[in-house]
Amino acid sequence: MKNIQNKWIRGAIPALLLHCSIGTVYCWSIFSQEIADYIGFSKGATEWAFSFAIFFLGMSAAFLGNLVEKNIHKSSLIAAVTFAAGMAGTGFFIWYGGNHQHSILALVGIYVCYGFIMGVGLGTGYLSPVKTLMLWFKDKKGLATGLAVAGFCAAKAIASPIMQKLLGNNQNGEIYKMFYILAIVYFVMMFAGHLLLAKPADWHEPQTKTKDEGILATLKREPITSYIGIWLMFYLNITCGLALISQEKMIVKCIGLAGSVGIISTISAVFNAGGRLGFSAWADKMKDRNTIYKLIFILSIVFTALVIVTGGIKNGNGNILLVILVLALIFVVNAGYGGGFSNVPTLLSDHYGMGAISAIHGITLSAWAFAGLTGNQMANAIVNAVAKAQPESLREIEYHGVMQTVNPTGYQTVLYVTLALYVVSLCLSIFLVKPTKKD
Repeated sequence: MKNIQNKWIRGAIPALLLHCSIGTVYCWSIFSQEIADYIGFSKGATEWAFSFAIFFLGMSAAFLGNLVEKNIHKSSLIAAVTFAAGMAGTGFFIWYGGNHQHSILALVGIYVCYGFIMGVGLGTGYLSPVKTLMLWFKDKKGLATGLAVAGFCAAKAIASPIMQKLLGNNQNGEIYKMFYILAIVYFVMMFAGHLLLAKPADWHEPQTKTKDEGILATLKREPITSYIGIWLMFYLNITCGLALISQEKMIVKCIGLAGSVGIISTISAVFNAGGRLGFSAWADKMKDRNTIYKLIFILSIVFTALVIVTGGIKNGNGNILLVILVLALIFVVNAGYGGGFSNVPTLLSDHYGMGAISAIHGITLSAWAFAGLTGNQMANAIVNAVAKAQPESLREIEYHGVMQTVNPTGYQTVLYVTLALYVVSLCLSIFLVKPTKKD
């Protein structure tokens, strides 16, 4: 009974406390327009804060993976302090920008606080509980890590209505106060996770002369092409996911469901979280965990191709079958996007063991960093290019009493690129990643 309690008290619960806190980084879209209006900049200028946050999440995980490997208590404390400090600092520079309109200092301050400082908290907080969970749940590593990573995604669904209420209470425009409140709440949650988090007493870290030597020696166990394949297919899956997810709301409007955007967004978030938990739990039953990536890519290819062939986004308005098909694509991509995240640490552990898994996982998360800078931007570039080349393809729709311009041809064109990248990802999974049986 003691061991069962410890699995949850020392592993699962602190992991959820950490991931349900840092996962709120995905709530940026809820208040980005309000911040832009408050400090006197365009929404596009403020959006870079989120891109920087994801970039530094991946890069801090890559560079601080050794620290997490060595001392999860120190890394989880760093995560709590930097995430809360970044949140509070963001609030300060929003306040400053409100009192000094169009201030470059305010904008850069938000980039530094929300992007860099919070990014360090994101990377260390994301990594800290993962290895611990796999050690506690040796027979169901995928289920355990899927639970935590699902918490990262579910954080948006939990925090969104709370943030909306806080924004509603700030009718006088004092949005910065919300960030002060959130900084306190998330510090308490993450600090509690930091205090509870602990590896099993019977686990002893492998001894090597240096951690760098340990990582290099571990990676040399297999042909380097296997690791390159894992990194690339992880990167491409995130890039494709972000490309579609970033245009999701506009796609939904194109198929005549403008009034249901909020509901569909919530459902897609459930699929995202469900994919993190479901695909990782399913992979526990497979001899080769890489098989789950093949399934993710095949499903993504099939549904993307169907929407391309039918012109679902362009022709879906008024056609119930095409509407269902486009929604199915959105939900499948969200589930595969989440499943790609949750299966990475367990796939790496199957290939390289548990000795240096935090450091190797951290290096692999650099793929997330670069995908965070390329996925959204790639989709936006394609949509804007189509709008300039084919202005006649633009449509006007009414949304909450306001006319908006949508670009169904542009969103449809994005699918051609993601289809090609999914095909490349499937080839990497089949030909480059060496099959392995779980230890």
